[in-house]
Amino acid sequence: MVALAHTPPSAERLRAVDGFLAQAWADQARHDERLRRLAVEVRFDRGVAHLTGEVDEPAQLRLVREQVGRLAGVFGVWCRVRVGGRAPVVVDLGCGGTKQWPGNLGLDIHPAPGVDAVADLSGSLPLADDSVDVLFAVHILEHLIDFLPLLDECHRVLRPGGVLHVMSPWWGHVNAVADPTHVRLLDVQTIKGVCAMRPPGTPRWHPLHAGTDGASIFADLTPLGVDDDGPSRAHMARFFD
Repeated sequence: MVALAHTPPSAERLRAVDGFLAQAWADQARHDERLRRLAVEVRFDRGVAHLTGEVDEPAQLRLVREQVGRLAGVFGVWCRVRVGGRAPVVVDLGCGGTKQWPGNLGLDIHPAPGVDAVADLSGSLPLADDSVDVLFAVHILEHLIDFLPLLDECHRVLRPGGVLHVMSPWWGHVNAVADPTHVRLLDVQTIKGVCAMRPPGTPRWHPLHAGTDGASIFADLTPLGVDDDGPSRAHMARFFD
C-alpha cells in the first residue's frame, strides 16, 4: 500500500528511503526464485524505481514491475527493459532539451536540442497505432487546458502492455501554481477519474501505480482493450480514496 503523503519529504529523507528500498528489493529478489533468474537491475531515485536489463518474455517484466511496485514508498516504476532481445520504443512527450533517458524519441512543440520531432501535443501525435512501448508525460498535463485528447492519443499509439508514465505537480504544492503556464491542477484522484469515470466508448486505462510524494503526483497507466476487464475495486483501493 502506498501512503499518500501531503507534505513533501526532505532530500535527506528521500535518499534514506531510496537506500531502504534498494535493500528491501535486494532481499526480496534474493529469496524469490522467480526473480533471482531475471537479468533486471532496479535503481531507486526519490521513490521512483528505474528498471533496466533484459527478460525473455513480457510476463517476466510484468512480474518484476508488480513486485517492485508493492514496496511501500515507491511512487512509480519506470522501465527500459529489453524483452525477447528487442529494445523498447520509448517516447518523451514535451521533452524540451531534457529526455528521461538518452536515446528516447523526443517530441515537443518547440524545436530544441534533443527534440526529434516538433509536434503540438494538444493535437494528434505523429506516431503510428500500436508502435510505442513506453511514453513519458513528465510535467506536461498541467500545461494543457484539456489533456484528455492527449491521453486518448497515448492510448492509440501504445502497444498492448505498454505503459504511460505521468508526473505532474500536486495541486496542494506551491509548484502547481508558481508557474504561470500551468493551467490545470491535478491530484491522485484525477488519475482515478481517468481510469474509472470516462464515458462508455472512450479509451480505458488500468492503473499500474499511482501516488504522491506531497510535491508531485505519479501514475503508471497501461491501455485496456475493448474487451478487457477494468480494474477491480480492490486494485483501485490500493491507490485511490
